[in-house]
Amino acid sequence: MAKVLIVDDDEIICRMLTSLTERLDHQAVAAYSVAETRSMAMQGPFDAVFLDVCLPDGNGLDLVPEIRAWEGEPEVIIVTGAGDPDGAELAIKSGAWDYIEKPSSINALSLALVRAIQYREEKRSVSPLLALRREGIIGSSPQINACLDLVAQAAQSDASVLITGETGTGKEIFATAIHKNSRRASKPFVVVDCAALPQTLVEGILFGHTRGAFTGADGPKDGMIVQAHGGALFLDEIGDLPLAAQKSFLRVLQEHKFRPLGGNKDVHSDFRVIAATNRNPSQMVQQNRFRDDLLYRLQSIAIELPPLRDRGEDIKQLAHFHMTRLCDHYDIGTKGFSPEFMTAIFTYPWPGNVRELVNALERALAASGNESTLYAKHLPTHIRVELARSSIHTRPSKPEGPAPSPPDTTDEPPEWRVFKDEGLARLEREYIARLIEHSDGDIDQARRTSGLGRARLYQLMKKHGISRPR
Repeated sequence: MAKVLIVDDDEIICRMLTSLTERLDHQAVAAYSVAETRSMAMQGPFDAVFLDVCLPDGNGLDLVPEIRAWEGEPEVIIVTGAGDPDGAELAIKSGAWDYIEKPSSINALSLALVRAIQYREEKRSVSPLLALRREGIIGSSPQINACLDLVAQAAQSDASVLITGETGTGKEIFATAIHKNSRRASKPFVVVDCAALPQTLVEGILFGHTRGAFTGADGPKDGMIVQAHGGALFLDEIGDLPLAAQKSFLRVLQEHKFRPLGGNKDVHSDFRVIAATNRNPSQMVQQNRFRDDLLYRLQSIAIELPPLRDRGEDIKQLAHFHMTRLCDHYDIGTKGFSPEFMTAIFTYPWPGNVRELVNALERALAASGNESTLYAKHLPTHIRVELARSSIHTRPSKPEGPAPSPPDTTDEPPEWRVFKDEGLARLEREYIARLIEHSDGDIDQARRTSGLGRARLYQLMKKHGISRPR
């Protein structure tokens, strides 16, 4: 028997899904809000969660990574009456099992639950994977753990892998991890920087050449594809590979045979390809800058690395790991972090991602000299300037009304989630009240102004006790 959590603010939907779950001989528990859902984490472990999107105190999609991080990693089935393509994409990328739009048939809901639980049972029966070798991959956030799951899957096969992500997110580190955990680990890992390949020499560098193939070719030379025989070929920034070379490389991927420049017979190479790019490959296909058939070949397994700003819980772990490594490298004592230093690195958005963080730590280490503690002052100037500017932008330009009384620091502050939920609820009420007043109670006008659906608008009015003016 599986244990299923049903999250929906509509009691009728909860009863229907509870009945459906119990008919399948599983146990059902209901929650009606984000806050109630979070309190259910201790009542698990759950096997599956039916999750609505529009909840009274927040967006259900924001809960998906959190629920997936619960004990047992329950499968999340989104069931929403406010479906949209962007929401569906976000749900799947966040780890949801399925995305179902209301109204939907009982059969569709039953099938989603049956398949999710069947998947979990089969997964439990399979022997666990060996521990991954993850040198250089630091962090334990749900986003990184999801990427590591894909690394483990990729390491078990020879399928092509496409790794996408912003500059500095660690694409080459993940590519190396795939290779080191695969059966090809003892064979070569050949790196090709496609952005640095001269356009006129691309095919010669990849495929090699025979003697006399061109002026200056005094002897035969193996290309990087031959060098990767038995191992892996890592094509970094493959989005910069010229279109002509893309066509030639497609045949190599299909047949693992090619002809060196000037050669008269094909050469075979048994290699596995891992590619990476900081661009959007699908967008490049639409712009006719990348071949769609090559993209399909490359992304048998696709790994999208999250930017550092989306996995802030990993920053502390990253900072300690790399500072220890840098101190060992320079043979100096380990440095401590002041609270202000930690606040600064948690607040800064890190557009250059992990690479920028590591460079900032090295700069702070050099600036600190013989001091044993790092302060915000030791960070690069551009980071301190950005933090200073952003702090000023958050203040009102002119004080309005009497100065606010200082906060009471004697009471213990509430839990962050409670504080955030209360603040959001207050802003939500103020917005709905202003919206209804502005539209003179005209619900259609209020809907057009806000973009909210009729049911959701009435739901928010009822939640906050706001009525239409007479």
